[in-house]
Amino acid sequence: MQIVLVDDDKLVCSSLKTILEIDQEITVLGVGHNGKEAISLYRKLNPDILLMDIRMDVMSGLEAAEIIIKEKPNAKILFLTTFADDEYIIKALKIGAKGYILKQDFESIAPSLKAVYSGQNVFGQDIVSKIPTLLNVGQKNLSVFDIHDKEIEIIHLVAEGLNNKEIAAKLFLSEGTVRNYLSVILEKLHLRDRTQLAIFYYRNN
Repeated sequence: MQIVLVDDDKLVCSSLKTILEIDQEITVLGVGHNGKEAISLYRKLNPDILLMDIRMDVMSGLEAAEIIIKEKPNAKILFLTTFADDEYIIKALKIGAKGYILKQDFESIAPSLKAVYSGQNVFGQDIVSKIPTLLNVGQKNLSVFDIHDKEIEIIHLVAEGLNNKEIAAKLFLSEGTVRNYLSVILEKLHLRDRTQLAIFYYRNN
């Protein structure tokens, strides 16, 4: 896969480029240091994935991502940052980023790139744990997707972080029934997994 790497810390960029290109599946096409350079590099190189910091001089990663995704809705942008601020997470989800991971978890960067490349959304564990508290989607927003009352109950419980066993106990269902409900919900919403369900849940608030 071909990526563009953008971070305002030149040492971070150099180090990441070296680390990532050890993996033969990853090629770093270009490196930038602010949001404006990210836009220019994306337009010029059309990478498979843009791996980008959020806080940068001249233009932030969030501002750049918004412009890029408006121009190319299918753009795959993975944010890599030291900040797990709720405001940034919300903005990244709303823009349509494919992932948001923390620099501290450097071992997950290459696997995250590969997951995004294969079509998945990737959010580090620290980020995933925050998502349920950021969600507040009403029943009226889900009804347009032919989501029924019991399915809405299950979606709410997933958003609260409950696993299938816990959901089954709370709703007096079998785990198999809960799994079936979740499969139907994901199929109706054209989603892949629980993380995507949480993201969908937020975006339709």
